[in-house]
Amino acid sequence: MDSSPLRRTPLAAAAVAAGARMVPFAGWEMAIQFSGLVQEHNAVRQHCGVFDISHMGVLSLRGDGAKDALQRLVPTDLFRIGPGEACYTVLLNEAGGIRDDLIVYDRGRVAGGEGPENDSTDELVLVINAACAEADTAWITAQLAPEGIRISDRKGDGVLLALQGPEAAARLEALSGADLGGLPRFGHRELTIDGAPVFVGRTGYTGEDGFELLLGREAGLALWERLLAGGVTPCGLGARDTLRLEAAMHLYGNEMDATTTPLEAGLGWLVHLEMPADFIGRAALERQTAAGVSRKLVGLKLQGRAIARHGYPVLQDGQPVGVVTSGTWSPTLGEAVALAYVPAAAAKPGTELAVEIRGRAEPALVVKRPFYRRG
Repeated sequence: MDSSPLRRTPLAAAAVAAGARMVPFAGWEMAIQFSGLVQEHNAVRQHCGVFDISHMGVLSLRGDGAKDALQRLVPTDLFRIGPGEACYTVLLNEAGGIRDDLIVYDRGRVAGGEGPENDSTDELVLVINAACAEADTAWITAQLAPEGIRISDRKGDGVLLALQGPEAAARLEALSGADLGGLPRFGHRELTIDGAPVFVGRTGYTGEDGFELLLGREAGLALWERLLAGGVTPCGLGARDTLRLEAAMHLYGNEMDATTTPLEAGLGWLVHLEMPADFIGRAALERQTAAGVSRKLVGLKLQGRAIARHGYPVLQDGQPVGVVTSGTWSPTLGEAVALAYVPAAAAKPGTELAVEIRGRAEPALVVKRPFYRRG
């Protein structure tokens, strides 16, 4: 059992002062909720909420040909994005299993090249999961450093915030004085707020419009306090989980892990086998594409008020056939929803299944994902 002390983000004390209830999460002490999960959830769906996500890892990859080098580690064609754009993708092992999911931001050419005749270089910024950050960093470094790519911690002791909800753009425009109307989803740029530089990506984990903001420690604390003083709702991990689940977004360790391929996890759209580049796990995914997958991740709606949880058995005709990966009561929809792995033959929407909950078989229906989509 790991007895290491929990790490604290630069905003931990401010979160407690704002009423946060703190819990251990991925080696960090994190806010699980402030005013209450449902209130925070609804604030993001209807107005605007802010999350401290400073536990996430943020890496900088610098060096000429950084994108070519990273391409060997991911199944997504990175040359479909250019400077100012980003994409969601996964790191794979040789078996096609998912080591982690991440967002890759293409920063283009930036200052900081090596040598008197090379004053600029390529830069990619990666945002990776907190639980995988150390392992990812070591593995990426082992893979890319021999090619001359410099890997560094871009966050340091800084702050990463997620400003999410239909009012997020207006809030950020008022703070920065910038017009964000032309910044598309997964676009990114540098802004200035109260004189401090802020790296801004139009990304998030809630199913709403929103932004993720990377800035220095003191500037991050000042921005957090300013947002709360302006009426933005502070939100914890509880609401983050119900929001992402309604949007059917994957959680590493639940919907995907090193034994799960993107094709099984419903992430086939990330796999670009048509590109000529080789990547780790390509051969395994080619074989699985040819043979077909034996199991698939599906969305379930329970027909009663019972709530399916991670690890609960999924039944078909009374027999166990799969397992729930995530489940909750949806505050937006007013019904219980879940994600689960089931045999491919049982994955068609409309298929009647059941989830075993406290010894009872609770009826469930396979439905299309996501459960919620902003209209």
